[in-house]
Amino acid sequence: MKKLVVAVGAACCLSCLVSCCRAADQPSFPVAWEVTAGVQSPESAYFDAASGFVFVSNIGDGGPTGKDGDGFLSKLTPDGKMVAAKWITGLNAPKGIRSSGGRLWVSDIDQLIGVDIAQGQIAERVPVPDAEFLNDVACDAQGAVYVSDMTKNRIHRYRDGKLSVFAEGEDVENPNGLLVVGKQLVVGGWGSSGGGKTTLGHLFSLDLESGTKTLVTPDPVGNLDGVEAVAKGSYLVSDWSAGKIFYIRQEGTVNLLMQLPKGAADLGYVPDKQLLLVPQMLENKITAYQLSRPDTAKQPGR
Repeated sequence: MKKLVVAVGAACCLSCLVSCCRAADQPSFPVAWEVTAGVQSPESAYFDAASGFVFVSNIGDGGPTGKDGDGFLSKLTPDGKMVAAKWITGLNAPKGIRSSGGRLWVSDIDQLIGVDIAQGQIAERVPVPDAEFLNDVACDAQGAVYVSDMTKNRIHRYRDGKLSVFAEGEDVENPNGLLVVGKQLVVGGWGSSGGGKTTLGHLFSLDLESGTKTLVTPDPVGNLDGVEAVAKGSYLVSDWSAGKIFYIRQEGTVNLLMQLPKGAADLGYVPDKQLLLVPQMLENKITAYQLSRPDTAKQPGR
């Protein structure tokens, strides 16, 4: 019954959010909390409902491709209290985070890291052959782990201890953000640039069985990064390059929720508290915005 009440409350809030997104002005969402101490180039924020904690990947000083061992994971409460700034250390440039069966999966350039959440230690390292820029991570109901390799135009799947290529090629649009929703892998495309032409990415889905691609947004949206579901068929999506947070509905409607500085990375969402967690990578901070009291928003314009 409690879950039903929470779900209904969230749906009502999001209905209000959608209405506000149709207004002419940009919203002013209250900042619930902000963390600057102890983080270094935070790339991903993820709320793990099973443990009740927020986990943040920190690239460190060496940049997103630096194999320097200064990357780490932080552990916080959903209220923004730092539990352990360097909860897991010895990583290179960790990025996407997702959990399954008590294990936190994290991408780290060319390997997939499995962390035992209860023990607080690395339990598994999975090298990904030919990987170049592993980025976001998603898990399905059966425990399979998906990880995007943005610059290789590839999505890998790690299932039952075996790696395989789930999807690859130009059709996956330099994949960045990943999220499993039912029997679909929702993908935020980064897009591409070359030959003097820049192509932005769509939000789209891939069928987990057939790999069939279906566009969520009929038109390209941006250099998409984080993807979180907030209601049936609706998503919060970040655009790293433009610093934008979008609210995207199932029918493909795209609304600008907020404008932030460049570097709004792999966002997270705490449904019970209706908190949007934004790692502001270039600002060296994590900001939690309260979405339950939105004002107004405007249609995106680039």
